[in-house]
Amino acid sequence: MRLFAIILLTLIPSAMIFGQRYLFYLHGKIIEDQGVHAVDTINGFGAYQYEDILNAFAKANFTVLSEVRQQNTDVVEYAQKVVNQIDSLIKGGVNANNITVVGASKGAVIAMLVSSYLNNKEVNFVLLAGCNKSMLQAFPDLQFCGNILSVYEKSDDIGHSCAEFKNNTSGAIPHYKEIALNTRLKHGFIYKPLPVWLEPAIQWANGNYQ
Repeated sequence: MRLFAIILLTLIPSAMIFGQRYLFYLHGKIIEDQGVHAVDTINGFGAYQYEDILNAFAKANFTVLSEVRQQNTDVVEYAQKVVNQIDSLIKGGVNANNITVVGASKGAVIAMLVSSYLNNKEVNFVLLAGCNKSMLQAFPDLQFCGNILSVYEKSDDIGHSCAEFKNNTSGAIPHYKEIALNTRLKHGFIYKPLPVWLEPAIQWANGNYQ
């Protein structure tokens, strides 16, 4: 598996990063609670295929950066951690548009905060099932910045459209797209590397904003 812990990112020599595309994957909360082999038995979502998702991105020729967060991770603190790692990559010579942050559920909340704190319009973001009214109320000053792809499932009662966040943003969003899925998997659609969200995410990370 092509997997590097985010905390080790600053140790990668600059010779290894030139011209490469980097993808941060930020998982959902259940991985914090149960670990890498998390399984949802309450809602029927099944196993969270974390390693399969990472491998799918690695097979698409991204250097994948991810780690299992500690339980009850503070989203603000973790977002700043990711911001610092992205800054390190850019200072090391990586083009900002070769960096993508993909977040799912709680990971999407963190990704949204990274977008706001980083304030770099060239970085790409893929938000999976992260936007809802409570998030908007919790972070009313959040400002999207960057190329934003929002993906949500119509049957999901947790993650919804990010349109209201976009409309509240005065920052730079060179490219914005939203995809409403109809898998009927509810919030469980983020648990698997389904082509309906994975392929658009890969295209977005490769700079195809159509």
